[in-house]
Amino acid sequence: MPGGMMGSPGRGMLGRFSPEDMSAFVDAHIAALKAGLKLTTEQEKLWPPVEDAMRNLANLHLTHMQTMRQGRGMTADDPVALLRSMADRMAQGADAMRELADAAAPLYTTLDDAQKRRLQALLRAGPRGMMSRMMGPGRRALMRGWFGDDDDDDDDR
Repeated sequence: MPGGMMGSPGRGMLGRFSPEDMSAFVDAHIAALKAGLKLTTEQEKLWPPVEDAMRNLANLHLTHMQTMRQGRGMTADDPVALLRSMADRMAQGADAMRELADAAAPLYTTLDDAQKRRLQALLRAGPRGMMSRMMGPGRRALMRGWFGDDDDDDDDR
């Protein structure tokens, strides 16, 4: 389809949304996750660092998307520079994911089985899952690590 699927070439739906739109979607996803977990009063106290880490990861991802959209650091004229640029972005993403894991660990240990089940469903909701959009590559391994083996590969399509 000329011009990409509903947006700019090769970017699908993401090409048609502004940074403000994407920020609003992040806010909505985080609010839905919190509401779906139905946190106890004690768990509520553990939520702010998780929310902050999720926002930091999402903002980093949005910044990387904007950089790629504008073509900065993505020129094939210098493949070594391109590799370094990609490695830097991956390292930043890895650091942000580690911060999210560190922030989420205390809360996760307090969740009961019903909350863990809802968390799994909420993280996988939508065509590719909330966390996959925030984290990018490596999401499948993370989901397996949190929730065990996954017979349903729909979240990878």
